[in-house]
Amino acid sequence: MGDIAVLVIDMLNTYRHEDAELLAPHVGEIIDPLAALVQQARGREDVDLIYVNDNHGDFTAQFSDIVAAALGGKRPDLVEPILPVTGCRMLTKVRHSAFYATSLEYLLNQLRPTRLVLTGQVTEQCILYTALDAYVRHFSVVVPPDAVAHIDPALGDAALAMMHRNMSAELAPAAECLRPVTS
Repeated sequence: MGDIAVLVIDMLNTYRHEDAELLAPHVGEIIDPLAALVQQARGREDVDLIYVNDNHGDFTAQFSDIVAAALGGKRPDLVEPILPVTGCRMLTKVRHSAFYATSLEYLLNQLRPTRLVLTGQVTEQCILYTALDAYVRHFSVVVPPDAVAHIDPALGDAALAMMHRNMSAELAPAAECLRPVTS
């Protein structure tokens, strides 16, 4: 159980969907800082790394199926740097929020992090809704703008502003997100 939980949201993507052509270039911009954050999180005992990915309506899919589909998709280069390793915590979701219809809240209540770091895609959709659900559950949220990808730049910026202003989310670079939690 760590002081920090890093959520990697919807990064296991086939890039075979509407908006994929708009999204992929922005994912390309965040993949290096995100991969560095994931690698750093794996090496820390005070950090819990949790992958939450959309099952895209396939309720028979195991998490390994989602990983395989992403690796066989159009942009495996955007998937390989952040692949979950054996023993990682992995949850599937069905809608925008990582909390909706998942066991994430239960897991976080067991782990008891003092800070959630939200990374992944899409800033103006899944990251925003997850931040709101975290906020109403009284979790402290950090969003690294360099580790979340948007479809629409203006909406992505607006979502970051909303998370900061309306949900008290801290906006910090990925390289600073795992600083020790102080009381």
